[in-house]
Amino acid sequence: MGKLSRVLVSIIVVLILLSLSTFTVDQREYALVFRLGEIVSVKKDPGLYFKTPIIENVRFFDKRILTYESEQPDRFITSEKKNVLVDSYIKWRIMDPSKYYVSVNGDERQAERRITQTVNDGLRAEFGKRTIQEVVSGQRSEIMGILQERADRESRLIGVEILDVRLRRVDLPEEVSQSVYQRMNAERKSVANELRSQGFADSEKIRAVAEKERDIIITEAYKNAQKIKGEGDATAAKIYAEAFSKDRNFYDFFRSLEAYRKSFKGKDDILILDPNSDFFKFLKSPDSK
Repeated sequence: MGKLSRVLVSIIVVLILLSLSTFTVDQREYALVFRLGEIVSVKKDPGLYFKTPIIENVRFFDKRILTYESEQPDRFITSEKKNVLVDSYIKWRIMDPSKYYVSVNGDERQAERRITQTVNDGLRAEFGKRTIQEVVSGQRSEIMGILQERADRESRLIGVEILDVRLRRVDLPEEVSQSVYQRMNAERKSVANELRSQGFADSEKIRAVAEKERDIIITEAYKNAQKIKGEGDATAAKIYAEAFSKDRNFYDFFRSLEAYRKSFKGKDDILILDPNSDFFKFLKSPDSK
């Protein structure tokens, strides 16, 4: 029984020594091996590695792409001496873990402070050369390209690679936005008033032209109507004359009937005449000459 116990103890000791002598590197991380506080090796590939127990220790660092986003927009000044608020984010990753550890002691927060300081210095320099319109829309892509290149060049000194710098939003401060809005509103109102005045002038011009054309059309129509009426009256007079020349008695009779029809048209019409008047001669004796 004592021999079995010694075997078990030996196995446990071996397992403990083995666990203290090995470490595993994941594909998502780097490993730095330290011997008495000094870096002796860098493990960048995933796998199982050995180290000297107690004397050597291992620290792991993230190999993946990291994102830094500013909590509050930063304020910068343009070439017009106007303040703008910039909201940005940075994509970065560790490329040299030993340099990263020596530069920022492997502290991610400290590395982000160094990176953001570099990016903000670049933003300050680039915004100081440009107007608000250029930084908002005109040269935004160009600014991001310059910032990424500059930040990457300087961040490599601490073992970090900058993959992307993005300006998510560029806004004016509240007080400046209000002033710009009021100016834009005044300009739009001025343009609207000008367009309204021009439209009113054009409408008056169109109305005058239309009224002139209407008067011309009415005049021409009245002229043509009078002409046609005159021709009709002349034709009627000719017909009457021809009829009168053929049978004067029939013509007198027909004209008298027309006069009776018009005179006795209404029920309430009153006509005071001498009964012996020629007006009633056809009522008295239709055959009378």
